Amino acid sequence: MKLLPNNLNDISNAIQLALGPVFLLTGVAGILNVMSGRLSRIIDRARFLTENPTAREMIGKKAIQLELETLEKRRYLTSSAITMCTFSALFVCMVIVILFIEVLFSIPFNWIIGVFFSLATLALVGGLAFFLREVHLSSKTIQFLK
Repeated sequence: MKLLPNNLNDISNAIQLALGPVFLLTGVAGILNVMSGRLSRIIDRARFLTENPTAREMIGKKAIQLELETLEKRRYLTSSAITMCTFSALFVCMVIVILFIEVLFSIPFNWIIGVFFSLATLALVGGLAFFLREVHLSSKTIQFLK
């Protein structure tokens, strides 16, 4: 086992290989930003309904309870989406680290890289599925006209 790569071309090749996962990581970070924004709006609405005494008078206790139940479902779905996308980002980071370890120590990790990349993709699909369900639930509960 070698401790250093043969030449600088090996390191530059590793950097080139890591660029694809880095772009994926950037996209996942953007998705996480959108999801955390939605989660904060859900929490703000729930706080408004529970902490504002005039809300009970304006909306009514039963309507508030129904909305809080929907907000709890949306919070759960959004939190699950954030968790899955965070796992996806972690798996992508592991792919990047393993790519560099593979080049630096000349150890073939092809199958491990494939496993981590597949896990990253599956976690991203799961996160997007949770997010899509939350978006559908929120659009189903919004009323523009009464």
